[in-house]
Parts: sequence; C-alpha cells; structure tokens
Amino acid sequence: MTRTPALYAVAGATAGRALRHIWRPRVAGLEHLPADSGAIVCANHLSVGDQLFLGVTVPRHIAFWAKAEYFRATGLRGTLTRRVVTGMGAIPVERAGGRAVLSAFDAAVPILRAGGLVAIFPEGTRSPDGRLYRGRTGAVRLAERAGVPIVPAGITGTGRARPADLFRPRRRPVSITFGPPLEVAGQAGTAAAVRALTDELMSRIQALTGQAFVPSYAPRAAPGDGTAR
Repeated sequence: MTRTPALYAVAGATAGRALRHIWRPRVAGLEHLPADSGAIVCANHLSVGDQLFLGVTVPRHIAFWAKAEYFRATGLRGTLTRRVVTGMGAIPVERAGGRAVLSAFDAAVPILRAGGLVAIFPEGTRSPDGRLYRGRTGAVRLAERAGVPIVPAGITGTGRARPADLFRPRRRPVSITFGPPLEVAGQAGTAAAVRALTDELMSRIQALTGQAFVPSYAPRAAPGDGTAR
C-alpha cells in the first residue's frame, strides 16, 4: 500500500473537512474498495467537483490525472501549481493524446502495482447534459496491464456545481456509491474483450447513478482534464 502524500493529508483535514461539513455527501459501498491493494476507481463525470468529492470520501489516497501543463507552469503562480499537483500525488497526462498520453499509463502502473488507488473518468470528459456516455477503453487496458480490479463509482448531485459553489451550502444532496469490483486480469486479451469489459463497466456505473445512457462518446468540452483516453 502506498503512502498518503503529506499535502494530500493536510488538504483532507482542512478543505476536505469543510467540504464534508458543507455538503454532507452520502457515501455507500466503501467496503468494495480494497483496504491495502491496488485498484482503479472509475466514476461518471458531472462537474469539476467530482475529484474533490471522491478525494474527501475515500479514506485512502487517490492518484488523479492532471494536465501535464500544470507540472511545467512557470512564474509564481505556476510554481505554486506545480507544488500542489506534485504534493497531491497527481499523475501528469499530456493534452495531445495518442502516444503522448501513454506516459500517464506508465506513471500509473507502478502506483497500482505498489497497492495505490488511481481514479479515472472513463467517459473521457465531463457530461455536457447529465447523461452517461459511452466509455473509453483506457481504464480497462490500464487495469489489465497493472493486474488490478476496477471499482465502479456512481456520483450524483454535483451536476451544476461550479468551482465557486464548492464551499457554499447546497440543497441538492451529493451521493457517491461504490459497486463491487470488476475483475479484468486475464480477460482483456483482445480488442473485442476490452470493449465488452468497458461496456460492462459503464453498465455498472449506470446502475449506481440511474442516468440515461448515450451509446456514443461525449463531446470533448475540456481536453486533457485528467480523464482516460
């Protein structure tokens, strides 16, 4: 099991505590998360706050993907950004996609094999209308490569949350539900198998959220936002 970065722990005890107090998210199914071994957490993606709510409700460190530009930012603000994303244990992902995005896989595999958790939003970007879109296959391919299961997660209630709203009380409740893990090892040897496992993953997420499903990929409104390609 990997260690929780110091900054991540401090953020959880301060900003995380404030978020939990203000929003009082309802959490179910935490028993499906492994206590000390690696896994990929795959959730639907409704708003910019989804990463934060996953982070403050899971009692273990989660490594999120972050735009590689954050790790190369310059100036005073850039220096602060670099220290934050590095201190939080984020994984850099290139916005260019294609071959460049494979560097994020290379960084995620050692974390998973060492017993850490990595979060991926398989839709590839935030949902533009609250519906659940077809999943991209990156999460399944990563799980097969690292030899870890995928834990589906369903998030509701964050759909209209903007960054400025996160520390303001909201009437609409936030709920995060984790489902039984999807075992991938030894089952994703072909492209057809990878596609079928990805479809099964999205079906499990839909069962947790009750969202209407769209059998096509979501339009990319926010490229490089830390999601699976």
